[in-house]
Amino acid sequence: MKINVLAPSVYNKIAAGEVVDRPYSVVKELVENAIDAGATEISVEIGKGGKKRIRVTDNGSGMAKEDLALAYRAHATSKLSTADDLFAIRTLGFRGEAIASVAAVSRMSILSRIEGGEAYSLACEGGALGEVQPAAGAKGTVVTVDDLFFNVPARLKFLKSDAQEEADIGGVMARFLLSRPEISFTYTADGKIKYRSFGDGLPAALVAVYGADALANCIQIRAEKHGIRLHGFLGNRNFYKANRTYQSLFVNGRHVVNQTVGAAVTNAYASYLMKRQYPFYVLFLDVPPEVVDVNVHPNKADVRFADNQIVYGCVYSVVSAVLDGNSRALDYLVTPPKTQEIPVQDTVLPDIPQEKAPEETTEVATKAPQMSYAQAKKELAFDVTIPKGQEPQFLEERGVRLEVRKPVAAAQPEEDFFTQNQRLLREQAAKVRQERIDPAFLEYKGELFRTYLIYQSGDTAYFIDQHAAHERILFDRLKAAWEARTVLSQPMLVPYVLSLNAQEFAFLERNFSVLREIGFELEEFGDTSVRVLSVPADLMGMDLDAFFREVLSSMESLRAIRLADILKDKLATAACKAAVKGGEQLTQEEVRALIGCMDGDVGMKCPHGRPAVVKMKKSEFEKLFKRIV
Repeated sequence: MKINVLAPSVYNKIAAGEVVDRPYSVVKELVENAIDAGATEISVEIGKGGKKRIRVTDNGSGMAKEDLALAYRAHATSKLSTADDLFAIRTLGFRGEAIASVAAVSRMSILSRIEGGEAYSLACEGGALGEVQPAAGAKGTVVTVDDLFFNVPARLKFLKSDAQEEADIGGVMARFLLSRPEISFTYTADGKIKYRSFGDGLPAALVAVYGADALANCIQIRAEKHGIRLHGFLGNRNFYKANRTYQSLFVNGRHVVNQTVGAAVTNAYASYLMKRQYPFYVLFLDVPPEVVDVNVHPNKADVRFADNQIVYGCVYSVVSAVLDGNSRALDYLVTPPKTQEIPVQDTVLPDIPQEKAPEETTEVATKAPQMSYAQAKKELAFDVTIPKGQEPQFLEERGVRLEVRKPVAAAQPEEDFFTQNQRLLREQAAKVRQERIDPAFLEYKGELFRTYLIYQSGDTAYFIDQHAAHERILFDRLKAAWEARTVLSQPMLVPYVLSLNAQEFAFLERNFSVLREIGFELEEFGDTSVRVLSVPADLMGMDLDAFFREVLSSMESLRAIRLADILKDKLATAACKAAVKGGEQLTQEEVRALIGCMDGDVGMKCPHGRPAVVKMKKSEFEKLFKRIV
């Protein structure tokens, strides 16, 4: 086998597959470079979802003429110089791969000028460098990326729609506004301004991204424990979202999605949120660079901590204290100064005894002496216990490999497919017969606790949960009627308006046709809002807010609306409300009607999965009374 040394034009395209897989990756890398250059003003412009054009303009330190060509070279960077620097990274970029990778798959140009110098530009098409040219420009850098993946059609084919790519870039830009509130950002897509901030602090950045209502429903915190600093905004106990796109975590200024911190926050909120509800938060975690590894993901989208348990314990204890409103929360809360003008109502805070409230200040200093990260790691001095079964699992980091050995089954004579199918059908038919009994053989023996109906057949007793059984019968009828219905829409007197973020809007827009099939009439209403004009006639009176929360929660899984599951939940809820309740006395006629509708189905379950019937053999009773052993 002959080994070939790849040319730069080849290995740069390979690197582009990991570093810049989509337009949002390009935006992320270029904006990170602008931030590392010390920019205080950054402008991002895109065209056609970033496929046609991406331009990032900054007022940072700029590059000298002799550095322009080096910027395009693979593994050339100003961020580090030795391997030891990898263990104390304080910049967002550090690998020196991004520019070379982007240039290999686009038509790219860089125009830059340093303080007191002249402006120069250098273009690169598909990895082929041009000549450095004099140019006109202000201090800073302008990077333009045109026709992304023009020379890699296979990659271009797998990009998403313009709207979806634009939405994902919007998500990246929202995180930059939040992570660097001291920088002024402008994000423009196809000539429309999507985001604009003025570098005037985190509360203003939060309003620019999520609106004034979000700030009004958030608690600002600042805490230091074991050498770890946690600060930012937490949604109050009643402020939740339908998916995780409203959760932002920044570790040492870098946006990441981290399992340890995510589990700590989610578990702290667990007692306040129901199924398909997710907490809102914008949190900053600052740790010593030497205890966090940022070089563990191709896109730097995650980090690895030296000790997950310390990080989990610190985050969980702070967040749970604030949400629970106990006395420790006073050490973590931040109140806005009197001179701060935010055009929203006062921040909603948990219930805390007013007589202990601190004086108004921008920070509430912690009163307890601080323990360093090293001491905490040594002593494991936590004030929180990780719930059993919810511990963060990082087995691969510790070099542990789990291997499950399955027992080797004894060799069986081979069956042809026909014989296998026949045997399977017989087994299924036998199982169905076992779960059914002729109602004529059931003898009614009475009821228990006004909830359970008792029947006997031979040496078997059947306990029927009247609510679960009736609920299942009604659900099956509603489902059959729904599936056979003619779709009718009912216009709303006042249209319902959904305010969404960019990712949610793109997701819902892709699924308009699915919603219209069942009777919804929807239309775009502004940049990222949707107006509902009509609803299915047989779902009039439904809670639209709850319904669309469930629709948007589909983003958490397969990114396709699971309308069948959502409608099943609606029908199950209707059946549950209409069914007889536990504790409700039934007449003899109602009992007979219920058992008749069950048609002998003793394997019945309610729509939520609870058994409607429990059967017990005479022998099981006799074992309870020690008649037999």
